[in-house]
Amino acid sequence: MGAGAETRPVGTLAGIGPKTAAWLAEVDIRTEADLRRIGAVDAYRRLKHRDPKRTSLNALWGLHAALAGIPWTAIDGATKAALLAAIKSGD
Repeated sequence: MGAGAETRPVGTLAGIGPKTAAWLAEVDIRTEADLRRIGAVDAYRRLKHRDPKRTSLNALWGLHAALAGIPWTAIDGATKAALLAAIKSGD
């Protein structure tokens, strides 16, 4: 984890805009460190539980991409499949 991640707002991560940052705050994910500790899959689960209609798989791709420091469009099929498997398995 980089210096300052403990206090750096999650909205400072590339790909996390103000709306997504607000949604994450609603599920107690406010800093980069929070998101890194929880991980993209569990953060997605929290969002989906809070508002299933509003939360699409694009949120999962975006969260993973933000943590990886890549554009969400760069996530390959194998990674998407692994993320989906993690969602389905409860891991």
